[in-house]
Amino acid sequence: MKFVVSSIDLLNHLQSASRVISPKNTLPILDNFLFRLAGNTLEITASDLETTLITKMELENVSDEGSIAIPARLLTDSLKEFPDQPLAFNINTDSFGIVISSENGQFSVVGQNGGDFPLLPQIKQEKRIAFKADAETLASGINSTLFATADDELRPVMNGIFFELSDKDLTFVASDAHKLVRYKRLDIKTGQSGASFILPKKPASVLKNLLAKEQNQLEVEFDDKNAFFTFSDYKLVCRLVEGNYPSYNSVIPVNNANKLVIDRMRFLNTIKRVSVFSNQASNLVRLKLKGNKLTVSAQDIDFSTSAYEDLACQYNGDDIEIGFKSTFLVEILNNLPSSDVSIELSDASRAGLFLPFQKNNDNEDVLMLLMPMMIGA
Repeated sequence: MKFVVSSIDLLNHLQSASRVISPKNTLPILDNFLFRLAGNTLEITASDLETTLITKMELENVSDEGSIAIPARLLTDSLKEFPDQPLAFNINTDSFGIVISSENGQFSVVGQNGGDFPLLPQIKQEKRIAFKADAETLASGINSTLFATADDELRPVMNGIFFELSDKDLTFVASDAHKLVRYKRLDIKTGQSGASFILPKKPASVLKNLLAKEQNQLEVEFDDKNAFFTFSDYKLVCRLVEGNYPSYNSVIPVNNANKLVIDRMRFLNTIKRVSVFSNQASNLVRLKLKGNKLTVSAQDIDFSTSAYEDLACQYNGDDIEIGFKSTFLVEILNNLPSSDVSIELSDASRAGLFLPFQKNNDNEDVLMLLMPMMIGA
């Protein structure tokens, strides 16, 4: 089994695949990349059992076919030190000996039997649901929601992004019980209604990086256990989170009488400055609305520190004072795609809605929700 490959091209594919590999694998074989050569196509697989990433490269100067598992860390660490040059791989599939020849030297390593690598799961055809989407569209949904996922061992369904399909749109939802993001794309017509799945956080992060490099459409297939995301050069396979996602629509308040519009970056920078003076444990900042003025304040009684700033805004509603955790507020403002933000409030005890005031894309519907904090004594 022999082939020649560009060191930079190979490294780029391996670095994408290596994001899947866990530092604490239960099976030693999973510390390796699986190389499978068939015709002129080199298929590279990395897995942690839950998530598997497959990438393909078209090669020249190929002879023989076969598969072998190559130590992942050893290969990627060595390739990082190579300038762009052709590397010749000579692999003995009987002894698993691997010799890599460069312009100026030779490197030897022993691999493992590729047949020991776990097999890919298969989609159950009777439960298969599939749709196609532009990479940019899917990336927007994941980028807008991933930050709001939870790390909750007791409620694993909250630890991922909820994909909800309908014949009119595709909805992405993420929540950690303090904040919630609902992102709808009206330009993805899945032709399905009532189907859904929960994508875990790790494959969502891997997918986010892959989508940034992809220009074409990709196919999404899933059943009750697994999801397949097929790109032009990559395929991501992951086990889905099992369970029912909470009824997120029921926690979104309606008929919010108090509404303000404010410059997002000015508001964000003010929150960052004032929150430095908040209590380290609570990170509480207070928002006080009166007329067309928003006062952002924070204090730490233990250290006798406090701060406030006044901001001009467009406000329509009753005088109100509400508290939020500043770190959550910063996350939401950082992820809203608009120069001005619209905030809707009902009272100091109910969640606030954060919406982009201007729409950059008519096919987007973005809603972010943040639960308030008590601002009593």
